[in-house]
Amino acid sequence: ALLFLLSFLFCWVRTESAVASVDLGSEWLKVAVVNLKPGQPPISIAINEMSKRKTPALISFHSDSRSIGEESLNLLARYPTKVYSNLPAFLAKPYNYTRSFLEKLYLSYEIVPENAREVALFQAEAGEFSNFTAEELVGMLLKYAVGLAEAHTKTSVRDVVITVPPFTGVAERRALLTAADFAGLNVLSLVHEHCGAALQYGIDKNFTQGSRNVVFYDMGASSTYAALVYFSAYNAKEFGKTVSINQFQVKDVKWDAELGGQNMELRLVNHFADEFNKQLGNGIDVRQSPKAMAKLKKQVKRTKEILSANLAASISVESLYDDRDFRSTITREKFEELCKDIFEKALDPLKDLLKESGLTAGDLYAIELIGGATRVPALQAKIQEFLGRKELDKHLDADEAIVLGASLHAANLSDGIKLNRRLGMIDGSSYGFVFELNGDGLLKDENSRQLIVPRMKKFPSKMFRSVTHNKDFEVSLAYENEVPPGSSSNTFAKYDVLGLTDASEKYSSRNLSSPIKANLHFSLSRSGVFSLDRAEVVIEITEWVDVPRKNLTVDNSTSASPNATDAESNNVSDEGNGKPEANHDIGNDTTHTGDSDAGTLNLDTEKKLKKRTFRLPLKVVEKTIGPGMPLSRESLAEARRKLDSLDKKDAERRRTAELKNNLEGYIYSLKDKLELEDLRKVSSEQERQSFIDNLSEVEDWLYTDGEDASAAEFEKRLDMLKAIGDPIFFRYDQLTARPSASEHARKYLAEVQQIVQGWESDRPWLAREKLDEIVTEAESLKNWLAEKEEEQKKIPSVSKAAFTSDEVYDKVIDLQDKVAKVNKIPKPKPKIEKPTKL
Repeated sequence: ALLFLLSFLFCWVRTESAVASVDLGSEWLKVAVVNLKPGQPPISIAINEMSKRKTPALISFHSDSRSIGEESLNLLARYPTKVYSNLPAFLAKPYNYTRSFLEKLYLSYEIVPENAREVALFQAEAGEFSNFTAEELVGMLLKYAVGLAEAHTKTSVRDVVITVPPFTGVAERRALLTAADFAGLNVLSLVHEHCGAALQYGIDKNFTQGSRNVVFYDMGASSTYAALVYFSAYNAKEFGKTVSINQFQVKDVKWDAELGGQNMELRLVNHFADEFNKQLGNGIDVRQSPKAMAKLKKQVKRTKEILSANLAASISVESLYDDRDFRSTITREKFEELCKDIFEKALDPLKDLLKESGLTAGDLYAIELIGGATRVPALQAKIQEFLGRKELDKHLDADEAIVLGASLHAANLSDGIKLNRRLGMIDGSSYGFVFELNGDGLLKDENSRQLIVPRMKKFPSKMFRSVTHNKDFEVSLAYENEVPPGSSSNTFAKYDVLGLTDASEKYSSRNLSSPIKANLHFSLSRSGVFSLDRAEVVIEITEWVDVPRKNLTVDNSTSASPNATDAESNNVSDEGNGKPEANHDIGNDTTHTGDSDAGTLNLDTEKKLKKRTFRLPLKVVEKTIGPGMPLSRESLAEARRKLDSLDKKDAERRRTAELKNNLEGYIYSLKDKLELEDLRKVSSEQERQSFIDNLSEVEDWLYTDGEDASAAEFEKRLDMLKAIGDPIFFRYDQLTARPSASEHARKYLAEVQQIVQGWESDRPWLAREKLDEIVTEAESLKNWLAEKEEEQKKIPSVSKAAFTSDEVYDKVIDLQDKVAKVNKIPKPKPKIEKPTKL
């Protein structure tokens, strides 16, 4: 049904590219692709190498190699300190926050502080590389995600939309964009997760009959939020017609960035850890073993999922600690008791949302549940009780709604892919932003710190502010009130505005008509990034200037305007680099020079008071420090080099594994075939024995010295075996393929004979030479086949054949093409004789 709907959503545009969306969560990543190639659905979920629709968001470094996704999941229980998870949570976060986060989740990664930005560096075994930033690791995940999209569509994908939770701060967004740049992606937009869900919800609905308020409640692995979205329709003129267009506006969103499904799992983990510790005794705490905790957490996740559909669940972990197995059971009632406060706290975003909006539960048309943790029955019961509803709305796929909706947004933003059915989206900033000015001579008052972006302001937006000042100063950007999780300061960016002092000194001796000021130009991007883009100094000068004028004769002077000026006077230049924005006549004082005779033109000069405005660009230098500090050019180049090197190494590893598998498969597939009776007909005893010896030799090498061989070595041995074996097996295949091809040719030759006879009776307009040409070609094929078959009888079966099946089929196809061309010759139109003139 979804594919049937989507087939009507897109305008067909001939394109070889595709766009994708990536839902990058704490535990999983999903990829959706919009692709208009014929024979493929316009929008679909890209599956991974295990044919699954979602992939573990994991990266591991082990034995000098890197693994991503499912491969890393397989290593998690054995090497928990080498498999990295929750990576988006560490973007632009202080080292201390990352360390506390890891301790809370019992993740024993080796991290060290990075001095320049005060973030965590993840220490890993990766050959020549050992330390990775969160941006680099997330970049690896995004590169892997777009690889899934390209494998799914079999075309290049570079334009993407990436989803982010609403509480993502500016520094985190910039870090995510940097990670995407490492992956070679062009990010069309970062989009809030609730907007993706809202797009998926509203794309197939009609809101002309009435608007509606819908709450999207999302509890994922690590966070919870509730977003209020208002759906409506408006009329617009298109091509002279009035059409109705659906739209939605995000009215508000509230969240708890540290409450999610992981909190429930941790309660179970600690419950079972305490139980196991009692069984062990001796004061041992299994929590001190990273490997044991990884095993326990893996089974707890499964137990929690079982409890969502059953009243009780068991847990079984083999060799949990010190070769001791652990088995236990837990009831849903006990689970709900352990997580009682979590379910209560999970209502807070919903309560705050209704309180701030002034709406009641009855004003909500629907409350849509998304996110994996919303499947827990106790949580659903709490929400139902709070809202006074018997049922909650579950029209969307809890796992895929966000990424599918985000892909619609990607299609809307891309070039060449357009939606037939439009759904306007109005989103806003989750945070309010202020700017603060600091500098010599600036007073600390209400003008030096101003709210410039109120919360929920629509983006993208541009704005500017004027500052009356004559010296260089500093601009700080900060959050108005609430700050993102993990932020140690409400200030997220700092800039120096330079050049104002020099400009003021240069123009201060001039007749300034108003104080010098600086214009600051800000932007709130489509991705929710607030920044100072540029600045300029504005200087207004009023001066008397001499300008030439044309003086008319005395008789005509009454018709001359006293303020008339030569057009060139408006283009007076200044010695500065700035260009005048406008010149204004303030008044005039005329002084005549020279003699004038009636009826002639005299060149006089006059003084005019001119007001000119100059706009000179100022230099804006970012000097943000801490986790939000942008990477230097050197750091960016080094990060790209690291990731490119790892990508090449992975590609070589995959090629090596593929060639090794091919070699191993070739050996096993041929060993049994060498005993076939028909194979003895086409090969000598010596030839077969030589081939068997080579197979055995390569097989022995494969499991000894070949364990760590390179791709080139595997390829060399495979080519050597094929050089010996392929001719034998080609002759073996031809034992049946050649007679079959000959029989096919004889049947077609009989058909050609009937076709020619039919033409002679049914198509008399065909020229005789055309028929004779086909007959000649058929006879030639018949003779060639007879000669080759006779020649083949004289050749030993172990020697090179006189002809092959492919040669026969090629000749038959040539004859078929010639028959088809003659068959297409149309019947000539009858000649119309002109009437004779009398």
